[in-house]
Amino acid sequence: MIDFTNCRRLPYKAYNGANGKKIAIEYEGGQYMLKFPPSGDAKPTGLSYTNSCISEHIASSIFNMLGVKAQETILGIFKIDGKTKIVCACKDFTADGKQLFDFCSIKNTILDSDSNGSGTELADILDTIEKQQFIASDVLLKHFWDVFVIDALLGNFDRHNGNWGFLHDSSTGESSIAPVFDCGSCLLPQADKKVITAVLENEDMLNARVYQFPTSAIKLKGRKINYYDFLTAQPDADCQNALRRICPRVDMERIKAFIEGVPYITDLQKKFYKGYISARYELILQSAFELVAKRDQ
Repeated sequence: MIDFTNCRRLPYKAYNGANGKKIAIEYEGGQYMLKFPPSGDAKPTGLSYTNSCISEHIASSIFNMLGVKAQETILGIFKIDGKTKIVCACKDFTADGKQLFDFCSIKNTILDSDSNGSGTELADILDTIEKQQFIASDVLLKHFWDVFVIDALLGNFDRHNGNWGFLHDSSTGESSIAPVFDCGSCLLPQADKKVITAVLENEDMLNARVYQFPTSAIKLKGRKINYYDFLTAQPDADCQNALRRICPRVDMERIKAFIEGVPYITDLQKKFYKGYISARYELILQSAFELVAKRDQ
């Protein structure tokens, strides 16, 4: 058990974001953003706090397993006001002085864009990727679709323009794609014991959370993209290439073994995460990949 309660807090460092409080700490010589779970009281759930910190750690780790660089995360506890909370320590990838520019701010620089920086219409995002000057457009396009496919696997409903982007080194003038971060909206973070049990025991409940929701935050002609419908409809070539890259890397036995070792979660939660990811892999990614493979033959 890792207890972050007495770690040195770093002054003059603060983090943006709407979901949960965040502080900067030093842990084993490194700088980390410590994310606290937001209150779940505002939504109809049996949880007093959401599981977003668990989702953050599991999803970030799976991104790394699949070869798409994500933030390094550690689960631990933090004691405050007599309560012990499960928190997620995210290694600060700006600790070396690099500046993070989110895609929203970059999109605002495209003056002939059809929407402002927060707009998530797919065609507008792809247009910005082509016109932006931070990263080679082909490299960024590959990254965008790789992330989209893995978000489909993990059921991420909130990959908006403010939680992915670039790192810029002002001393060298070089830019790079930032590690994937802010994955707390993956893996049904508001699911309490009742929902988890229902999903595990009722195939219709599971299918609803695979085929119907969660949807992507990215929109197609004004509507949020349904992952299954979109990926199995033979999307454009760049998305198909992402399926070709990512699907063969998915090792469900390795993912399940990792989840078995995740601390602070119950056996029921472990069973749920393993079953939910397996279902999304088989019903969404494999289905889409098999269609691409048939097209290749």
